[in-house]
Amino acid sequence: MNLRKWFYLFWTTLLIGAGGAVIAGLVLQTVNGAIDFKSTADRFLYPLILIGYGGLVSVYAQLGFFAYLILNYMGIGVFPRKVWRYIQLVLAVLALLELIFLRTFVGGDRNATSDLILGIGILLTALAVSWFKMRNTNASAWIPTFFFMTAITIVEIIGVLRIGVDSATVFIVVPLIACNAFQILMLHRVLKPASI
Repeated sequence: MNLRKWFYLFWTTLLIGAGGAVIAGLVLQTVNGAIDFKSTADRFLYPLILIGYGGLVSVYAQLGFFAYLILNYMGIGVFPRKVWRYIQLVLAVLALLELIFLRTFVGGDRNATSDLILGIGILLTALAVSWFKMRNTNASAWIPTFFFMTAITIVEIIGVLRIGVDSATVFIVVPLIACNAFQILMLHRVLKPASI
């Protein structure tokens, strides 16, 4: 990967994050109406704030993506490829189970419904993205993509899960999943050698 390709991936992911945050923010405002705008200027500033927030989430997603690439490189170096794939699959399933069930049992008074909906949403998104990645590349890409879209995404949202506010969770999960899906689906295109 050269600097031009990285630059393309960076800016396009930034735009995806900004778009995802604007969509999530406007939908939440429409559904909840939690923000009471004092003037017309506030209404115009709100989308700009959402764009900035989405840009920050996209940079956070890119950090997680490059951390995953390093982890995957080290995992392939330490374990045989087949064993590393099974390790990723087990870790992805454990991360999903922890998100859906363990927090409810340990947290006690937590609402299990929001954790269940979030877990199912992440699972369905991971399955869809893994299928598209496998279709565009090869069958061996399914497990690493599934691991990235589940386990790494769950690790990235741990901070907002501690807040325990469903609106805040939706506000970060939507642009984060959009950025993660975009990055993993674009990776093989960005790394493809340029034709002469």
